[in-house]
Amino acid sequence: MILKEPYLSYRPKKIISLVPSITELLSSLDLHEEVIGITKFCIYPPSWLENKKKIGGTKNLNLPAIRELQPDLIIANIEENERSQVEDLMDDFNIWVTDVASLEDAYQMITNIGELAGKDNEASKLVKLIRNGFDNLSPVKNPVPTAYFIWKDPYMVAGGDTFISDMMKRCGFQNFFLNKNRYPEVTFDHLNDETGINKCELILLSSEPYPFKQKHLAEFQKLLPEAKILLVDGEMFSWYGSRLLKAPAYFKKLISLLSKVGG
Repeated sequence: MILKEPYLSYRPKKIISLVPSITELLSSLDLHEEVIGITKFCIYPPSWLENKKKIGGTKNLNLPAIRELQPDLIIANIEENERSQVEDLMDDFNIWVTDVASLEDAYQMITNIGELAGKDNEASKLVKLIRNGFDNLSPVKNPVPTAYFIWKDPYMVAGGDTFISDMMKRCGFQNFFLNKNRYPEVTFDHLNDETGINKCELILLSSEPYPFKQKHLAEFQKLLPEAKILLVDGEMFSWYGSRLLKAPAYFKKLISLLSKVGG
């Protein structure tokens, strides 16, 4: 069943994670024995990727493999996993579905998973460390109109209701697509239009899910010669588990770099 509250009458001994960011979180909560299955995209920690049972991709789960493992708890995400596949499992297993669109949501998600897995204290300490890091983050002085690209063919950007957008805000980057939902498509015609993205001062090209490279940066620079265009680590902007421990330091370097070039 889909759990409505972060509570089980027993401590789960067999956990499956369907979300890479949450898999890393479970490792940080010292659930090394309890986690028995992960997706093929759960690359952290590397030892888990090598040794844990793979149950398909985030969007293409191997349902028979999951059923064979007979988990006590499955952890999914409303955005990263296909609803139909999660619903296919809900009659047989306890499922906790996360929904993270902001840093505050991430804090609550970490707390909830700590409660579910019997790692309340560890989760509380983790949230405190992450919160301290972000509390000490100083955004750029003047909001910078910014577009964050996540995909190519078609080009897609992060809208205002995403976790990425909240991370941008923490840095002082004003999401140019704040009034758009989820991940709207953007064409080159839009980029060249006077009312389009050419009013942006900053273009961020993410390393994931599409791996933008230097050649893409060069293409964008030709199109938008007045804009600052940077390749950025997508994990820092979109992973909402224990990876958040590293995000403030990364953002500080990014903010410092922009300040040096007049950002």
